[in-house]
Amino acid sequence: MRNKLILYSLTVFFIFCLSVKLTFGEDVAKKYQWAHLVKDTGQKAVDNLSKVSNPITIFMCGDVMTGRGIDQVLPHPSDPLIHEPYMKSAKGYVEIAEKANGTIQQPVSFSYIWGDALKELEGVAPDVRIIDLETSVTKSNDHWKSKEIHYRMHPENIPTIKAAKIDYCSLANNHVLDWGYSGLTETLETLKKANIKSAGAGQNLREAEMPAVMEVEGKGRVIVFSYGAETSGIPFSWAALKDKPGVNLLKDLSDKTVRQIKEKVWKVKKQGDIVVASIHWGGNWGFHIHPEQIEFAHKLIDDAGVDIIHGHSSHHLKGIEVYKDKPIIYGCGDFINDYEGIGGYENFRDDLTLMYFVSMDPSNGKLVHLQMTPMQIKQFKVNRASMADSLWLRDTLNREGKEFGTRVELNKDNILILQWD
Repeated sequence: MRNKLILYSLTVFFIFCLSVKLTFGEDVAKKYQWAHLVKDTGQKAVDNLSKVSNPITIFMCGDVMTGRGIDQVLPHPSDPLIHEPYMKSAKGYVEIAEKANGTIQQPVSFSYIWGDALKELEGVAPDVRIIDLETSVTKSNDHWKSKEIHYRMHPENIPTIKAAKIDYCSLANNHVLDWGYSGLTETLETLKKANIKSAGAGQNLREAEMPAVMEVEGKGRVIVFSYGAETSGIPFSWAALKDKPGVNLLKDLSDKTVRQIKEKVWKVKKQGDIVVASIHWGGNWGFHIHPEQIEFAHKLIDDAGVDIIHGHSSHHLKGIEVYKDKPIIYGCGDFINDYEGIGGYENFRDDLTLMYFVSMDPSNGKLVHLQMTPMQIKQFKVNRASMADSLWLRDTLNREGKEFGTRVELNKDNILILQWD
């Protein structure tokens, strides 16, 4: 009897699909069939989103590294001289990328590097757009001599950041001081002139600790604190002090540090605010997330009033956790870099990246929806990823999210939707 009922149900469904095809055409029929097959994809997240009348949606991504090779193809390239052990000209990175994926017509437009991301941003229309800007923006030639790698983008190339309508840049990272204190000063001044907010670096500790506050009309505010950890490669000497420029460096991930952050958060947080802790931490390679980072992230949520952890430094994506309905992105992965053609870590697929769109309920600070657009870095720009690459990203996030009770589904539009317990 049960088998007959199943057979009957399938027959009715396919007769209906055939009638749709005959009445409305093949395209409509295909869409209905696909929608039927994936109707449960992201259902919890979709249901949550529909219940919130006025969510705040934030676009975030990992490291945007517009210096060095990227800077060389933009309209106003810096002096290509660099001081690396095996490379003395930033143009060398352009040559390596072109050898791998073909000629890049130079100069490119300011918007070029964002590629397909611009259309995606336009379609989703997030309320706030935040990135980790992992470069100095300066004409300074005063490179930090004890470092081997130095990133620099010419200040006249700042329109490339404006091209994506970026609202905010985190600066507490291991490249913002690559070209000295004068380079940091020019970076801060250039962003300010471009009306791009920043946090995580300043002329003194007070400035470096100060959050960026972004008003979202009719919804609330997004407040971003930026922190860096030595585990990401930030020299301890870069720490801002009371009377010394530098970055907002975490001394450790202790309870004392959590209490200090709590004091800063509760001085500015009001009802309806979404607080983001943007943290540059951990090494460049490896999916493992250190237990100390997990504990620290949990305590920032439990004790310090943080709603979103925006983690970056790893060159590839890492697992995602939703802790007490608050999203923790431990490692976003690089979003734009000049690593094309450089081998050695192919298994991590650092050419693949994600656009994270995080929707939060401002009434209670809880996550209601997190969708991710799969992208691939190729020819110094981000392009929509293929289905095969999107499936790789899905499987990787599911593997790494298993310990956190998170998983993702790939929907019919090639978008990843986060599910959580």
